[in-house]
Parts: sequence; C-alpha cells; structure tokens
Amino acid sequence: MKIFKILYYLFLAFIAVIAILLIVSVLPVPGNIKFMVVLSGSMEPQIKTGSVVMTKPASDYKVGDVITFGPYSKTKAPTTHRIFEVKTDSTTGAITYITKGDANNAPDAKQISQKDIVGKVMFDIPYLGYIVSFVRKPLGFLLILIIPALIIVLDEIKKIIGEIKKIKEKKKLAS
Repeated sequence: MKIFKILYYLFLAFIAVIAILLIVSVLPVPGNIKFMVVLSGSMEPQIKTGSVVMTKPASDYKVGDVITFGPYSKTKAPTTHRIFEVKTDSTTGAITYITKGDANNAPDAKQISQKDIVGKVMFDIPYLGYIVSFVRKPLGFLLILIIPALIIVLDEIKKIIGEIKKIKEKKKLAS
C-alpha cells in the first residue's frame, strides 16, 4: 500500500512537470526564455532527438555556441545548430552567422542574421520533448487531464467507501 502511494505521488509529480513544460513552451516566460523541442538528429550526440532545450537571447554569439534560430509556427519549427563561423560585412558592419549541426558533414547553406536567432541553448533535457510534443496534440492534452483526474476520483471514492464502512461499524457497535 505504501509503494502505491509513493508511485501515485511520483506520477502526479511527473504529470505536473510535463504540464509546466507544456505551459512554458507555449506562453512567454520572463527574460524571453523559451523551451523548444529538438525534432531532428542533426546535433547528435550533443543534443539528442526529442530533447527539450532552454534558450535565452544573448547580447553576442561566438563560434561554438549552440543557438536556436528561425521561424516558429505550427508548420515550421526553429533549428538548433552550433555556430560554425561568424562573418562581419566590411561595408555595413552587419554580423551574420554560419551554422552547422554536429552530425552534419557540411555547414548550413543559409547565413543567419542576429534577428533570426531565438537564443543561445542554456541546457537540454534528453527525450522529454517526445512527451511534450505528444501532450501538445489533442489526445495527449486530453490524457494529461483525464488520467490524473481519474486517479484523484478513484482515490476519493476509496476514501468515501472507507468512511461508510466506519459509520456502519459504529452503528453496529451502538446497537
């Protein structure tokens, strides 16, 4: 019975963490921190496919920094790659970045400007992105609500049945 209670609380804590990650991956967080899911293996083995990365904008970026860049919409996800080279235009002074995935043989063809960068990757949590991506879908969102609610309802029913049994025993003893 004690092990069930421990598993119950661990499960609820897990659901809470997933819910928090879902919320912060959708809503803005102070400091412009963003949590995003890595969808490809281009940064393997450093960042695994399905990882959640936390990005934060920086004032400057240098070679070796892992950054997330590009548009973010329902149809297009941003890219997370390492800065391979920094170029400064001699006439305008504009800085552009050439990026490359660690698992890729060649640098990316498109140069990235400062305005395209979402932020520098601060840390990643491997494989948690699979769960976050699932929960963003209608079925996953429904399950993240229904399963904990069902567990709580069943626990409450068990408590009510226990109280009814106690009341019946008291009535029996009183008679």
